[in-house]
Amino acid sequence: MRSVAVVIQPGFAPFEFGLACEAFGLDRSDDGIPNFDFRIVAPDPGVVPSNIGFSVNVELGLEAAGDADILVLAPIPREQWGTVDPRVIELVRAAHARGAWLLSVCSGSFVIAASGVLDGKRATTHWRYADVMARMYPAIEVDPDVLYVQSGNIITSAGTAAGLDACLHLLRQELGSELTNRIARRMVVAPQRDGGQAQFIASPIPIDSSLSLAPVTEWMLQNLDAELSVDRLAARAHMSPRTFARRFKADLGATPAAWLARQRLLHAQRLLEETDLGLDRIASECGFGSAAVLRQNFARVMGLTPTAYRARFSCAGDDAAASPAASPEVPVAVSTTAFAARAAAAAEPVPA
Repeated sequence: MRSVAVVIQPGFAPFEFGLACEAFGLDRSDDGIPNFDFRIVAPDPGVVPSNIGFSVNVELGLEAAGDADILVLAPIPREQWGTVDPRVIELVRAAHARGAWLLSVCSGSFVIAASGVLDGKRATTHWRYADVMARMYPAIEVDPDVLYVQSGNIITSAGTAAGLDACLHLLRQELGSELTNRIARRMVVAPQRDGGQAQFIASPIPIDSSLSLAPVTEWMLQNLDAELSVDRLAARAHMSPRTFARRFKADLGATPAAWLARQRLLHAQRLLEETDLGLDRIASECGFGSAAVLRQNFARVMGLTPTAYRARFSCAGDDAAASPAASPEVPVAVSTTAFAARAAAAAEPVPA
């Protein structure tokens, strides 16, 4: 992955556009992160108005995105959903045909949908617009309840911050978890939220900190190799299993099993990148039990085997191994102060 092109059109949403600029456009070479050939393109170069009263001057036309490895589609206004610029549609089709990544934020998914490359695939968009997309494009399986969806080389995401989660998800596949966590640390955000997490949750910040599930999730992260049944976790939280499962889903946007599975995979990624441990040892430390179970779960989610992942991203034994290591994903249920502190420290060295 070398080049990234972001397509903006009149009426674009500045925040979502800025997410792509933040994720792919900044020079982070001082952190050992490769720079991308970053381009902003528009169907008609020149002044492009946003949806909140200011404009940007775009120097490049769509032809500058003709060889991009990643094509990012910024949101477009609702009145454009049914009349997407045919030049942009052709650009999306050509990018898909050559195997480039396609990534949309919020209503940018309507641009990809209009091209037809999402037909027969699963996708998402902002929950407010999911019904509209499902009606306009019945060949697409629209999931309104998740942060982002990857279908092959196409990633669609929900609104605002979910777009950043999708960017980090893509970067993790291209750069590995160690470098991606460095990027997240610079942005002072959680290294990654699982795409299957709900778009909105009932209690993102508990009013009473004594009711927070953060102590339980912290304990889970420290004991990934243990048998962590709902009954055991509920007892630790001093709740009934049914109440615990309901509270966990409400607070963190995922079931205990789904959240735990994601943390185990993230830990496996880190061990594959930063150590030379065998697969049986990694499987044991991550709670998968055996190398076979690790392979099955890893390949299903990551699209490649643990061995292939290690060959691609391993930094054990080189200078990268001496860089700060990443800490586990930050639970959504922690307070905003704790969230910022833990996210900022996401790559602090772990004491021996």
